[in-house]
Amino acid sequence: MKDKIIAKATEMFLKLGFKSVTMDDIACEMCISKKTIYKFFSNKESLVEEATKMMHERIHLVIDEIVVKNYNAIQENFEIRRLFKEMFQTLDNSPVYQLKKHYPAIYNKILEFEIEACNEMFGKNIHKGIAEGLYRKEVDVEAYIKFYYILIFSINENTPFESEAIKLEMEALEYHTRALATPRGIEELEKQLQIHNN
Repeated sequence: MKDKIIAKATEMFLKLGFKSVTMDDIACEMCISKKTIYKFFSNKESLVEEATKMMHERIHLVIDEIVVKNYNAIQENFEIRRLFKEMFQTLDNSPVYQLKKHYPAIYNKILEFEIEACNEMFGKNIHKGIAEGLYRKEVDVEAYIKFYYILIFSINENTPFESEAIKLEMEALEYHTRALATPRGIEELEKQLQIHNN
């Protein structure tokens, strides 16, 4: 029952927003009593925390599924972006923006995990691209990881509308790739932009 409550709450938080969904709404949607929810969660904040953990795990599963397909480094980034767009494009409000605004303590906790996970993922992607001849050999990998996640997190933290965040993230990906790319990498980038901007 606990997992069912988390799954339903996650779905509702994403669709309607962390602030607007109440424990009553979740209970009503699941046809259970509010008391049943409180058996597993002491308050709404603890449920929000569990829901954000579930979202975090779901996102990283999706990323892992793409990475094992062994695309080239540039295509891999575009495939990840495409899947994020599919996952979140039906939302009006940005979940990250809402979380930061209404639950800053939970947001900061998630941010720690995300920075670590992104460091690893972006680093692997850059090393892969260098090995493939798509990214320049002389780049300062640590600096480029930092530049990219600062860009991505800044977009998500400060953009209230999800559609706008998705558009800006695509611009950031192009900007990041152009900064790293060799002439062969630029060719691959142009190919991916044609595929994903249609």
